[in-house]
Amino acid sequence: MNGSKTPSAPPADEITKEIRKLSFDDKPSTNKDTKPQDQPSATLPLPQDFTVKYLGCRDAGGLWGIKHTRKPVDEMVAKAKEMKPGETLPFLKLTVSDKGVNISEMPQNVNKAFEGGFYNIDVISYGVQDLVYTRVFAMIVVREEAATSLKTHHPFQCHAFVCDSRHNARKLTFALAQAFQQFSKEVKGNKSVKRPKKFAIDLRSPEEIEVDLKEADSEA
Repeated sequence: MNGSKTPSAPPADEITKEIRKLSFDDKPSTNKDTKPQDQPSATLPLPQDFTVKYLGCRDAGGLWGIKHTRKPVDEMVAKAKEMKPGETLPFLKLTVSDKGVNISEMPQNVNKAFEGGFYNIDVISYGVQDLVYTRVFAMIVVREEAATSLKTHHPFQCHAFVCDSRHNARKLTFALAQAFQQFSKEVKGNKSVKRPKKFAIDLRSPEEIEVDLKEADSEA
């Protein structure tokens, strides 16, 4: 389906229920339980729209790598689970295009505590589907103003979003990978385009990431 169509929105009460049971229903399955439909098609047409709940943002310890997103995601999920009855996370539309990521609120949104707007592709350094909460997509954004503010702001921020399914979290990750790929081709073919900072997208499944991390720990 082409990304130009705005996804339908679930009722607000369902949104609240989903985030409150996030840690119980979102543990990664074993490798044998991984379904083929978790893998999006090789090429996704851009733009792609996704309906998400915004968990928030935290400082990240580096430019790329799940080691810099795992702790922030855990902290944001823990905070979300402390919401009082009737409170909801910001209900947003996340659009991935070849230019970057745009975040805007859905008409049903009642929580204005979110950082909306457009993130150019060259300020996004990393994107990944979380290995514990597999409906969560996390990305690290480089704050350019931090370079000129005498280090009063942390330069890297991890933003996290809850997708409506594990499959769509995977699809969002692939969509951003597609955007990175297209941007790289544009940079190589046009010398006038600003050279980007190094960026990475982790296309391994949550199960594959977990196995690799365990192997790394055993070798240390």
